[in-house]
Amino acid sequence: MIAYFLLVHRYPAQFKRLFSAIYMPGNQYVVHVDKSSGVELATEIATFLKPYQGVELLEPEDALWGGYSLVEAELRGMTRLLQMDSNWTHYINLSGQDFPLKSQNYIRQFFAAHPGRQFIRALDQRKERPDTMNRVSHMFTEERGTLTATGVARPYLTGDTPFIGTQWKAVTRSFCEYVCHDPRADRFKKFYRNSFIADEAFFQTVMMNSGDHGIVMNDDLRMIDWVPDGDIKLRPRNYDEADLGQLQRSTDLFARKFDAEEDPRILSLLERHLRTPAADVYLGAGDTFQAPLHLSMPQAVNA
Repeated sequence: MIAYFLLVHRYPAQFKRLFSAIYMPGNQYVVHVDKSSGVELATEIATFLKPYQGVELLEPEDALWGGYSLVEAELRGMTRLLQMDSNWTHYINLSGQDFPLKSQNYIRQFFAAHPGRQFIRALDQRKERPDTMNRVSHMFTEERGTLTATGVARPYLTGDTPFIGTQWKAVTRSFCEYVCHDPRADRFKKFYRNSFIADEAFFQTVMMNSGDHGIVMNDDLRMIDWVPDGDIKLRPRNYDEADLGQLQRSTDLFARKFDAEEDPRILSLLERHLRTPAADVYLGAGDTFQAPLHLSMPQAVNA
C-alpha cells in the first residue's frame, strides 16, 4: 500500500480530479492546504474528502516557497501517515497540480517489483550544482510568511556533503521513520531551517549522509519539462493536450504540472488513459532509470 502527502494551495476542482485519480482503498492520504490560501479553500476540500476512508487533513500552516516551512509541512505529513497505518510501504508526495500517468494498481505492482529502493533525485551540490551553494552557505530566516536573506555566511556541516535535487520523491516507509524520528537526522533539521529552498535538498542530504537507506535510484518518477524562468531558475511547463502522446508513452508514474483552467481537456484525456491496460498493469519492462547512486550507502563520518 502507498501513503500520499498532498500539498494544495489553489484550484480545488483540479485537486478533486487528482485525488479521485489516485484514491484506492487501503492507501493512506494526508492533505495539507496552505494556510495562506484561506478558509474557503480549506473548507471546500475538507467537505470533498469527508466520505473517503484513510484520509486526513493536516492542521494548516503557511508553506512558503523557498522556506523551511515546506519541509516542516512534509515532516508533519510523514509523521501523521506513520501513525495512521502500519502497513504502507512507500511514501509519495504530490502537489495539487500533479496528475498520475499510471493507475494505483500499476503503482502498487511497480513498488512491489522494486522493494527497498528510494526514488529521489540527488546530486552532489558542490560538484554538480555549485551555482546553488549560496542556498546553504549563507543564513536565511523565515518569519510570518516572509523569507529573508541575512547575508551572514556560515560553514557547512562538518563531515557531511550537501546534496540537491527536486522536491518530489517516492521513498520507503523506513526512510520516513528515520527522517522523522531518528536523532541522527536532527543536525540536518537544525541546519536546513536557515537555508534557501530546503525542500529540494534536505531529504536528499539526510538520505545520502546518515543511516543506510539501500539503493538510491536518482529518479523521482516524475515527467517534468523544465523551461527557463528568468535569469536564475527553471520552472515546470504546464502540459496540455498537445503533449498527450508523450504523457501516455512515459514510464514515469506522475507528471507535473497541469493547469485545468488553461487547458481543460488534458485531464479528461489522462483520466481515460488511466483506464487502459498500459496504465493499469505493470509488466516489468520499459523502465529507464539512471544507474543507482550507490548499491549500498557509503559510511558517513556522522552516520
